[in-house]
Amino acid sequence: MSTLADNPLLDFTDLTHFDRITPAHVEPAIRHLLDDARKTIDALAQPATPATWDDFVVPMTEATEHLGRAWGVVGHMHSVMDTPDWRAAYNALLPEISRFFAELGQNQAVYEKYRQLANSTAFDRLPPVRQRIVEHELRDFRLSGAELADDRKPRFQAIQEELSSLAAGFSENLLDATNAFAEFVDDAAELTGLPDDVIAAARAAAERDGKAGWKFTLHMPSYLPVMQYADSARLRETMYRAYATRASEQGEAKWDNGPLMGRILALRAEEAKMLGFESYAELSVVPKMADSPAQVLAFLNDLAGKAKPFAERDLEELKAFARERLGMAEMHPWDVAYASEKLRHARYDFSENEVRQYFPEPRVLDGLFGVIESLYGVRLARDTAPTWDPSVTVLRIERDARLIGQLYLDLHARETKRGGAWMDSARSRQNSGGRLLTPVAYVVCNFAPPVGDKPATLSHDDVTTLFHEFGHALHHLLTEVDDVAVSGIHGVEWDAVELPSQFMENFCWEWDVVSGMSAHVDTGAPLPRALFDKMVAARHFQSGMQMVRQLEFSLFDLRLHHEVEADQPVAVETILKLLDEVRRQVAVLMPPPWHRFPHSFSHIFAGGYSAGYYSYKWAEVLSADAFAAFEEAGEGRHSLLDRDTGERFWREILAVGGSRPAIESFRAFRGREPQVEALLRHSGMLEAA
Repeated sequence: MSTLADNPLLDFTDLTHFDRITPAHVEPAIRHLLDDARKTIDALAQPATPATWDDFVVPMTEATEHLGRAWGVVGHMHSVMDTPDWRAAYNALLPEISRFFAELGQNQAVYEKYRQLANSTAFDRLPPVRQRIVEHELRDFRLSGAELADDRKPRFQAIQEELSSLAAGFSENLLDATNAFAEFVDDAAELTGLPDDVIAAARAAAERDGKAGWKFTLHMPSYLPVMQYADSARLRETMYRAYATRASEQGEAKWDNGPLMGRILALRAEEAKMLGFESYAELSVVPKMADSPAQVLAFLNDLAGKAKPFAERDLEELKAFARERLGMAEMHPWDVAYASEKLRHARYDFSENEVRQYFPEPRVLDGLFGVIESLYGVRLARDTAPTWDPSVTVLRIERDARLIGQLYLDLHARETKRGGAWMDSARSRQNSGGRLLTPVAYVVCNFAPPVGDKPATLSHDDVTTLFHEFGHALHHLLTEVDDVAVSGIHGVEWDAVELPSQFMENFCWEWDVVSGMSAHVDTGAPLPRALFDKMVAARHFQSGMQMVRQLEFSLFDLRLHHEVEADQPVAVETILKLLDEVRRQVAVLMPPPWHRFPHSFSHIFAGGYSAGYYSYKWAEVLSADAFAAFEEAGEGRHSLLDRDTGERFWREILAVGGSRPAIESFRAFRGREPQVEALLRHSGMLEAA
């Protein structure tokens, strides 16, 4: 009989016991932590508790830290090991977790304690970092409904609970709909054009199902190569239709995300109006760098005006090539990736698959570690710790033999794992009872796993994704702030949080970096400089089309949360109509009317990017300008891996976390306000400025 004493979710002494945790541990552990947190909070809210940092704020933080850490493990397992048992355990406790934090956000007595501290003379004596934490707490209490009338608070809490449940359901529907589809091919002629390793993986997948032939799925390592390389238009169209209509009314009703989207939008609008905002977008920007939705719209529209002429040129070139060289009188949506890859090969004389052979995963990781070590004077080494899957590795980061942080690395696609790539916090740096707890992070991707004896290989896009997620991880791990509320990625404005991640991507285009992390998977031969030069020449290939696609997503998200009337659940037709309107403004590729992109837009319906997808472009201005400092420091030298600039980036950006406004950190690093020119130059669009 399991007891609380041996429940691994309640052991916070070191790294999580992933080898021992089961779904059965979730309910007793989380209920125990909820009870403990409530008792502590009730005691702290009493009049006898002094409204000081040490007497109130510290124990308040500790009251929820263990709960947050344990629930973080459960949420993580729900993302990477979404079996029926883990899904049931997560969903059973999700409403109670949501209720607890909604109640805490509206706890008038706790809110009053923070107000008392903010209005006291003791507040003026607090370090600026702690003053910022108190100010953030007051803001978050207001945004959590603490100032609502008592008779309105239950409704606000109910909204938070339902939104949490709907977001989980959206992700689960998308994963289930993705997993449910498979295309079995028994005619080898349909495989023409596909790389050998993709064919081998498809054959292995069919064998695992006890089937003949080859199995293709909607997971990226299978889907994307089909769209890029398969000569069979029938196969491409089949896969495209299935991918484009996932989790919609065109599939099984139980996985249709349409009703969930409409309900989510209505609840967000109701939440915003209860707090006195005209729209959810207005509420969303309050804790961000941006001042208003209007400012963001102006920023996005300005970029769209600069990018669209380049996108139109890209598309005309592609259509002409498809018509003249591929015999496509009409280029269908499922032809775009295929024709683009053919054009890239014709123009630059290389294919993405050719490049992939030079990026075996172990070599890429060694190169990535080398970049980090060169920039920051740290050391990355393999560590030993329990994991949730045999393919997961654990790393430790040290400086001068002192542990700085640790990292779980889960790189390969699995059917029980949600799609995409992300970084998340497993533990934040903090002083706990006089003991420094070092930060721990997860980096999760969905790359193709190895087939047979060969190591997995990564496309250059995969390499860039890996560098991106490590940028987030370094932001979390290299913090030097001990107050957990603004340690690492915590407290950083959401539209600045992509700065360190997008910054890291730039190193994937530097020869001294790429040459050091490439070796042919079969021969070990280094990446030829001539091939790298072709890659660089192709860097801006279709960059106009890529940028307007991101702007399409950003504008759709912001306008959806700012302009659409949502007094009741929003009809799918209304959502699709707005998307069409945005596309007519900025897009150059118009998908078919049966396309259901919103139904799989997890970033805004199940992630943290609602009314905030623009953050990618907003932060890209900052990241490109920050990287320009390394370009300036490395001018005329062999390498941009400049230790002095790296140390300054660590000190002014990474180390400070959310302890000061992001714009202040940027100014401290760059010595001036951010400028858009670097982004336009990196996108090949400077002449449009």
